[in-house]
Amino acid sequence: MSHDYEAIAIDRTDSVATITLSRPEALNAITPQMLEELTDAFRRLGPDHGVKVIVLTGAGRAFSAGVDLKALGGRSLDGGKVGDLLDIPARRVIELISSVAAIVVAKVNGACFTGALELVLACDLVVAAEEALFGDTHAKFGLRPTWGMSQRLPHVVGPTRARELSYTARTFTGVEAATWGLATLSAPADRLDEVTAKLVARVVANSHGSLLAYKDLYRHGEGSSTADGLTYEATTQYPIDDTEGRIADFR
Repeated sequence: MSHDYEAIAIDRTDSVATITLSRPEALNAITPQMLEELTDAFRRLGPDHGVKVIVLTGAGRAFSAGVDLKALGGRSLDGGKVGDLLDIPARRVIELISSVAAIVVAKVNGACFTGALELVLACDLVVAAEEALFGDTHAKFGLRPTWGMSQRLPHVVGPTRARELSYTARTFTGVEAATWGLATLSAPADRLDEVTAKLVARVVANSHGSLLAYKDLYRHGEGSSTADGLTYEATTQYPIDDTEGRIADFR
């Protein structure tokens, strides 16, 4: 799968597509162009039902250092917001990650700070290099979150840990991310590709319809009470078309 992108790259192998943030000279810092290209990529991959898993990763030694403040030029950051130039396309990308008809796996190969961490938090699964460094550095630079950090980080690591990470703006490792539940798995950097590939293969082996049902149910559950979530689970219908073939040998 090939398109004329400058800030990202896409590779497709069978039912797995890999989107690589590709500004290694700038540690894959996020620009409006990168966000627009990510929007286009996820929209192109979404309707393609042959793609079960999308892997999101970074080129070189970083996943992404976060927002490229140079891209803002001389704009004033009123109230600590980076502004609509980045906010609007970033929220659109995060919504696409959350809703695309594929399981999105973040493969965090290196530095993953602030805005990049907000992208990762929207992914379904996260595999991190043990040596990778994460951080919510908004407060360090007089900024405040606008892409979902305040809602998603407490959901995955708990409110007490989230406050500590945001208030101190300290970095933490891939090992810590896995220990706290932010990352699904961590692995030494030289085994990251192997471990991610094994996880992806286990996911791909399952029913695409079932995977998308789970993705929708988990997403709904994040913003619902248990009672509402149970009702939604019991009453929502999904187009799963391979059940009979998968259970035939057990009848």
